[in-house]
Amino acid sequence: MSAIRIGNASGFYGDRFSAVREMLTGGPLDVLTGDYLAELTMLILGRDRMKDPKLGYAKTFLRQLEDGLGLALDRGVRIVANAGGLNPSGLADAIRELASRLGLAVKVAHVEGDDLIGRAAELGLGQPLTANAYLGAFGIAECLKAGADVVVTGRVTDASVIVGPAIARFGWRPTDYDQLAGAVAAGHVIECGAQATGGNYSFFQEHDIRHPGFPIAEIEADGSSVITKHDGTGGAVTVGTVTAQLLYEISGARYAGPDVTARFDTVELSQEDTDRVRISGVRGEPPPPSLKVSLNTLGGFRNETVFVLTGLDIEAKAELVEQQLVFAKPPAEIKWTLARTDRPDAVSEEEASALLRCVVKDPDPKVVGRAFSSAAIEIALASYPGFHVTAPPGDASPFGLFKPGFVDAKLVEHVAVVDGQRIAIPPAAETLELATADEPPLPEPLAGPVKRVPLGLVAGARSGDKGGDANVGVWVRTDEAWRWLVHALTVDEFRGLLPETASLPVTRHVFGNLKAVNFVVTGILGDGVASQARFDPQAKALGEWLRSRHMDIPEVLL
Repeated sequence: MSAIRIGNASGFYGDRFSAVREMLTGGPLDVLTGDYLAELTMLILGRDRMKDPKLGYAKTFLRQLEDGLGLALDRGVRIVANAGGLNPSGLADAIRELASRLGLAVKVAHVEGDDLIGRAAELGLGQPLTANAYLGAFGIAECLKAGADVVVTGRVTDASVIVGPAIARFGWRPTDYDQLAGAVAAGHVIECGAQATGGNYSFFQEHDIRHPGFPIAEIEADGSSVITKHDGTGGAVTVGTVTAQLLYEISGARYAGPDVTARFDTVELSQEDTDRVRISGVRGEPPPPSLKVSLNTLGGFRNETVFVLTGLDIEAKAELVEQQLVFAKPPAEIKWTLARTDRPDAVSEEEASALLRCVVKDPDPKVVGRAFSSAAIEIALASYPGFHVTAPPGDASPFGLFKPGFVDAKLVEHVAVVDGQRIAIPPAAETLELATADEPPLPEPLAGPVKRVPLGLVAGARSGDKGGDANVGVWVRTDEAWRWLVHALTVDEFRGLLPETASLPVTRHVFGNLKAVNFVVTGILGDGVASQARFDPQAKALGEWLRSRHMDIPEVLL
């Protein structure tokens, strides 16, 4: 049976709007997928649903279908997206209304059961704003086998929108773990859109990524795949770009999902041709008995003011502002951060300036609203010389808190809804508790003269968020560099290079097959991206900061 060619046109809610049309017109596809959900997105959709119960889905996807639905039907391309968010049935109805208005005959199905908000208390999940279990791919497959042209889901795992079509094409059973694991690896690579084709890539200067194409996975019956893109599109698909994405937002060798636990330490990558990277050898194990649950709550309200401090006496100016800014009612949380972006003897005013950031949080929006921002502005003529701020006074805005929960998979309904018929998808019959994989044997260290230079001269990195934790994957491109990296970049060295992590739990995972190490930093992001706990709230640039730090690197690698 021939490979199924699955393209992805969205890596997040807000990705390139034109990507749906570009993917449908750029070359052949069997299925077009889209990933619209992230931890922050679920909070946004939850607030939408509070305003209007008919909402709760990604409205952008519906607008993309205004132009894309007819193209997909004409070309025989089926569409699968998790844009249903908190209201997949509502999105399915909206698509039917759109198709009727456009004069198109389309069969729309949806997957539901992930939304646990009505049962959160009985399941021991508290009283969140949103509570959504991560479902797997078999509901999507059931919809496609029933002939659906468009399938929309709520909170499924990101890779499931890719795995589901492969299950439907090849008839994989729930115990076909190696095939499922291979498809999960392919799905994980393309789920974030252009991150697989040169976007957010450490060695970006090696390729033209001004307008990268979106990725395609050609998945075969044995679960192996080729990652590629439409001919003539920008960017690149290389072993490096695929490695970077495989390391994105994972922890150890076992990558657990509701259908299978994929062993990422068995992934084999090879450059088959220009813009064609083969993924093979992926082994799978039974999934864990519990499903992860995304829990979002409203944490309160926040506001901030950024003071610009220019020239001399930066520390003294910052101290003066902190002494002068007083509140009639102090906020529950006040955080000051001084970023020394200034340079001595600077040739421009901007380069002579530092940024003092004051962030306040409180359950009462009035406490951190204009009462705060006006107080910051009122000292303008009575404070340090050169006083100014980066934005006018603003009102408070709500912030959210994210935390993961877990629930027995047998307690979660998973339902495919096709033509009004509800098809129950049973949980995995065979499960295996998740355990940390043993560290593989390490190669001999690389010896020789060294030079103190930035780590990024020899290593790439990609980082991201998982709730309050950050993941930093670091990889090299030669066996010699791997002999050095795996021994040199220890947890202690990592903490020393990134002092913000020094007091936090840090775990290292080794992927010899990818010439990579992955670090999980627990708690660095507080209560998740929506809480805005740090300057880089999703840890997107943590890896690039690490690459800029200097280490003693063997001269033979430079």
